[in-house]
Amino acid sequence: MSSLLNQVALITGAGTGLGRATAIHLAAEGAEVVLVGRRRGKLEEVAQIIEQSNGRYVVIPTDVTNPEEVQRLREQVLTQLGRVDVLINNAGGTGTPTSIHDMTYTIWDSIIRLNLYSPFLVTNAILPVMREQHYGRIVSITSALSTFTYEGFGAYSAAKAGMDALMRMVALEEAKNGILVNMFDPGNLKSEQNPHGAEDPATVVDDIINLATLPINGPSGQILKAN
Repeated sequence: MSSLLNQVALITGAGTGLGRATAIHLAAEGAEVVLVGRRRGKLEEVAQIIEQSNGRYVVIPTDVTNPEEVQRLREQVLTQLGRVDVLINNAGGTGTPTSIHDMTYTIWDSIIRLNLYSPFLVTNAILPVMREQHYGRIVSITSALSTFTYEGFGAYSAAKAGMDALMRMVALEEAKNGILVNMFDPGNLKSEQNPHGAEDPATVVDDIINLATLPINGPSGQILKAN
């Protein structure tokens, strides 16, 4: 029997790509999934797939870069489901490649907000819930660009490097509370932003599920790559 049975799993960026594939597979493993993203239509498409397989879900459209919306998200989840066992910080995006020389503050701010602020906001909102349960599994999607430089992706690289450092700190601080926190680098996946990616997102979901179901003595504060 899956250890995800009857657990609540919240996935940001759940409407497309890796978030979509992860949500569908987590539901198939018995979790009740909270589908979070800015586009309700995309979330509803995922919900329909889950419903056709008799899975359970809640759709909560949210801009995870907005602190007020993230707090409303937490309140809705607690009201409707009462707990959060798994958090997948998946929302992110590279934006249009732009050199530092040509980058405006607006471009920088939007990329940092999506890739660094949003995992902080959602994690910060959900940690008190997990602490009260004395249990939680957090998986934050990172990228090789957090350490590997590629021209035009300075803001994205900075954001992902910052997120990695943030999640290592969360792992350290929350170890005593039964909360394991890891980062996952899925590699070069096909997506809306990267239609020529090498791999289908579904091929790496098992790795995410493994991190979402780690035993009490499992690794924490680690960056793991797709097998």
